[in-house]
Amino acid sequence: MTNETSIHSSKAPEPVGLYPHAKRVGNLLFLSGVGPREKGTKKIPGVELNDNGTIASYDIETQVRSVFNNVNLILEDSGSSWNQIVDVTVFLTNMKDDFPTYNKLWAEYFAENPPCRTTLEINCLPTPIAIELKVVATVG
Repeated sequence: MTNETSIHSSKAPEPVGLYPHAKRVGNLLFLSGVGPREKGTKKIPGVELNDNGTIASYDIETQVRSVFNNVNLILEDSGSSWNQIVDVTVFLTNMKDDFPTYNKLWAEYFAENPPCRTTLEINCLPTPIAIELKVVATVG
């Protein structure tokens, strides 16, 4: 049986379902999908919603920076850090329009020793967001 620990961050936005922010197995840390929401609210930085709750407009740069911040908060609460990220799966809802901005910010945040990365376009995410990250990092 593996020694695993569920981690619930006190700083990151609450999960939208029944799952931990992260799970540690040995010296590996697996983060659940992380979006740009703010803790304690349903507010999504960079997103303007219509009256029916659908996206009217969004700023991908603001969302990317918020997602990166949320990932960092979870890593810190888990005993890891930004420079210990080893693999990232990126989910974008609009690859054509958003990938160039995302890629530019990636190069800014991971200027040295970037982790592995896979970027996928999907048609929607569980909340009205344009980006979500799935992250694997080391601990210790």
